[in-house]
Amino acid sequence: YNELKELFPDNAVHYFVSYYDYYQPEAYLPATGMYIEKDFSVNEEIEKLRLAATHAIRTRKDVIIVATVSCIYGIGNPEVWTNVAISLEVGQQIKRSEILEKLIKMNYERSAVEFKRGQVRVKGDIVDVFPAYLDTAIRISLFGDEIESIHEIHSISNDIIKSMPNCRIFPATHFII
Repeated sequence: YNELKELFPDNAVHYFVSYYDYYQPEAYLPATGMYIEKDFSVNEEIEKLRLAATHAIRTRKDVIIVATVSCIYGIGNPEVWTNVAISLEVGQQIKRSEILEKLIKMNYERSAVEFKRGQVRVKGDIVDVFPAYLDTAIRISLFGDEIESIHEIHSISNDIIKSMPNCRIFPATHFII
């Protein structure tokens, strides 16, 4: 992965491997009658890398993905994942409740306390979204039912990194129902 990033510095090189740190499949041992329950733990950083890879492959043409073959199974339909994304632009007429409803349908959790990947927080006419595939958040400022501004912000300090004329927010997980 690192070698490919060096060889192709202008391309989007991403990493897509199993997000399990530990996985124990369920099992039954007939000799002893013992049932072993399935157990696993998910690595959040690897999940972010997986979502970033999916985001890149659906939005760019110059993408290189480093992956294991087993990782392509069971992530759902990429067309569905792309089609449920929400596109927003400055000046667009949209209700705050409609933005929130779409984000919740894309598996974003609403939180007023902790702000981490895959969450959305609301303060008045400001909606902050922390996409699960980015290291930064997106702030959508509304004036009534009109998007007044869109900014990329630092997720902890809330400092504005850059102003954006538009954005497209993809689901917080691969699994969209």
